[in-house]
Amino acid sequence: MAAVDPAPPVSTLAPPDRSLVANTVETKLPFRASLEQLTPLPGDASNRRYFRLRLSNRRSVILMQLAEPEAFKQSEEAVSGSVAVTELPFLNVHRHLAQAGVTVPALYHYDQAAGLLYLEDFGDLLLVQACQDGRSQETARHYHQAIETLARIHTVATSPADTRCVAFHRSFDVPLLMWEFDHFLEHGVVARHGKPMCADDFQPVRAAFQHIAELMAAQPTVLTHRDYHSRNLIVDGGRLGVIDFQDALMGPAGYDLASLLRDAYIALEESLIDELIAEYLNRMERAGTGRGDRPAFRRVFDFISIQRNLKAAGRFVYIDRVKKNPKFLADIPRVLGYVRRNLEKYPELAALRKHLTPYVPELQ
Repeated sequence: MAAVDPAPPVSTLAPPDRSLVANTVETKLPFRASLEQLTPLPGDASNRRYFRLRLSNRRSVILMQLAEPEAFKQSEEAVSGSVAVTELPFLNVHRHLAQAGVTVPALYHYDQAAGLLYLEDFGDLLLVQACQDGRSQETARHYHQAIETLARIHTVATSPADTRCVAFHRSFDVPLLMWEFDHFLEHGVVARHGKPMCADDFQPVRAAFQHIAELMAAQPTVLTHRDYHSRNLIVDGGRLGVIDFQDALMGPAGYDLASLLRDAYIALEESLIDELIAEYLNRMERAGTGRGDRPAFRRVFDFISIQRNLKAAGRFVYIDRVKKNPKFLADIPRVLGYVRRNLEKYPELAALRKHLTPYVPELQ
C-alpha cells in the first residue's frame, strides 16, 4: 500500500524583504530593470503567497513566496507514492510541462534560500472571469482551448523520453482516493454539520466509495494536473496559461476533465459539456490514445465527477475551518448539485444516495 500523507500545517507568512527582492530584480533577472512596486495579490487556498512586481521597464513579474524555503518536502495535498522528493515539485513539473509545449509561466529566477520564485505574469483574467455566464460563444472558444491544452498534457506530456518528472512516480491509487473520500466525510459531513454518521449509514456509504475508488484506479492513467479548473487557467490574449500544477501525478483521464467541466466555480451548459467531452476524445484518438467505448467513458467520467466534487466540498469546509478562509463555502451547493444529479442518473448508486443524503441536504 502506498503512503498517504496529510496536508502540512497552516503557516502565516511575513512579506518578503523588499530590499532583497529589489536587489534580485536588478541583478538576477534575464532583463535589466529596477523594482518600483511590490503589491500582494489576493490569496488562494494554498500556504503560498503571491505578489506582483511592477518594474521600471514597464514589465511586471509574479513573485511566488513559499511557506518555508524547504516546504517542497511536503505536499499541500495528500500524496501517494514512495518517490524521494529532492527538488521543488513546482520546478520539476514546470520543466516537464514546458518541454511538452504546455503554456506555463516562464521562470526568471529561483531564490532557493529565501523561498522566492520570480515568474512570468500572465495577468489577472482567470478563465472563470472570462466566462462568467458559462454560455457565450467566447466561453465555448476558451473551453475548447482548455481541452486542447488538456489533451496535450494527457498525450505529449504523458509520453516522455525522460521520466524524471515527479508526477510519474506517484498516482491516484485506491488508498489516496479513499483518503479524499474520508476527507469529505470528516469535513463535509461531521465538521460541517456537527453530526457523525451512524454505522448503519457509514458502512454502505464507505463501501460505495470503495467501489468508485477501485473503478477509478483501474482506468488507464495519464499525467494528471490534479486541479485543472477555471481558477488555474489564465486567459492572456490568445494564450491560455496553466498554473498550480505542482501536485501533478498519474491518474485517470477523466479526473482533469471532471475538474474542468464539473467546476466548482462556474456551471457550463450540458450541451457544451457534451461537446467538450467529444472534442477531448477526438483529440485523444487522433493522438493514438483511443478511449474505446464512449458511453462507458462517460459513465466513468460521471463517477469520477462524484469523487472529485465530494472531495472539493469537504476541502472547502476544511479551508474555512482550518485555514480560516470562508470564501469557498458559497461554491459548495454547486459541486453538491453535480453530485446529486449524477447519483440520480445511475440506479446502481441508489444505496449511496439513500445513506448519504440525510447528512448532506443538497443531495435531496
